[in-house]
Amino acid sequence: MADYPTISEQVEDVESARTEGHRKMDWAREHMPILTAMQGDFEANQPFEGQRIGMAMHVEAKTAVLVETLAEGGAEVAITGCNPLSTHDDVSAALDEHPNITSYAKREVDDEEYYAAIEAVISHEPTITVDDGMDLVAAIHEDYPELIDSIVGGAEETTTGVHRLRAMDEDGELDYPVFAVNDTPMKRLFDNVHGTGESSLANIAMTTNLSWAGKNVVVAGYGDCGRGVAKKASGQNANVIVTEVEPRRALEAHMEGYDVMPMAEAAEVGDVFLTTTGNKNVVTRDHFEKMDDGVLLANAGHFDVEVNLDDLSDLAVNEREARDGVREYEMDDGRRLNVLAEGRLVNLASPIALGHPVEVMDQSFGVQAACVRELVENGDQYDAGVHEVPDELDREIAEIKLDAEGVEYDDLTDEQAEYMSSWQHGT
Repeated sequence: MADYPTISEQVEDVESARTEGHRKMDWAREHMPILTAMQGDFEANQPFEGQRIGMAMHVEAKTAVLVETLAEGGAEVAITGCNPLSTHDDVSAALDEHPNITSYAKREVDDEEYYAAIEAVISHEPTITVDDGMDLVAAIHEDYPELIDSIVGGAEETTTGVHRLRAMDEDGELDYPVFAVNDTPMKRLFDNVHGTGESSLANIAMTTNLSWAGKNVVVAGYGDCGRGVAKKASGQNANVIVTEVEPRRALEAHMEGYDVMPMAEAAEVGDVFLTTTGNKNVVTRDHFEKMDDGVLLANAGHFDVEVNLDDLSDLAVNEREARDGVREYEMDDGRRLNVLAEGRLVNLASPIALGHPVEVMDQSFGVQAACVRELVENGDQYDAGVHEVPDELDREIAEIKLDAEGVEYDDLTDEQAEYMSSWQHGT
């Protein structure tokens, strides 16, 4: 594996960057009671001593709190980014200052640098992987299979990564256990719905300085992320149109009161298009040719494949940066179509992006930390393949959060518990 510089060797004025990175992390930590509680336990018990954790994540302040939580539990952590535009260099530099953490994450890298940084993480020979999008797992299996026998297991953060892992598992190619963190309730019902919904719309509004009120917002995909985007856009007085390929989700969107139609029809009426499918070629040449002047095109899926930018460039007679984070494509008839954040994750890749709200990511990263602990304590109980997060771990994170919020809730009585677990009680 070729040598690759850490962020501290790349960033200018590293001390200033670290100071600003720590300032961002301190603010995030103040609003992350789950990870704060877990870090206190990890510091006392050192559950990760002797473990090497390799991570490919969106390296910003909230992620940094997770990384430090694992490192304070005794792990040696190596981390890089999982998107060329989502790293905050100052936060990456602050992480790299920690004696147990090596950070290779840097913003605005090309493809060669992106994968070189992943290889640099792999060079630490991780015993556990924590991924967002599965690029780290894929690289290990494709290029360094000799390391697999020493890997206890992994955890995957996002929808796209879990889809890739399940496909890999079905093909019999996934050779160590990985927890599908994305699919567990404490992640999926909050991070995907509220996190994606709020952060995507907020970043589009701040990047463009435009209002949602009265606009026709086309949401491609009505999974958890699409559901959140539609709900939040409707709450800001937008007219929401949903496109779907799955009939039950289309019906669900219809019964929630949204207009449902094919993308070919939505292209003719939409003002803003936001893709949340995790699939490729959701918006293509045929759609661009029907769109009105001034439309906004953004993506909230993990990879930059949902809006076909090659098709758009082929159609354009001129391109320019209309605003920071907004690229304008002028058609031969004078129409202007505007792409945000280069078609990458708009809530993390735009110039002013901050990602999901802090409180939401505290929950998701709490599940990640619990999964890493489970792998260390009980990893030999899991065969190679994709695994659901044990329900007791998910409940544990919910209980920590409710306690921190001062929220009390009921417990089942013994009689109720017995009734719910019995098939013998009839009418």
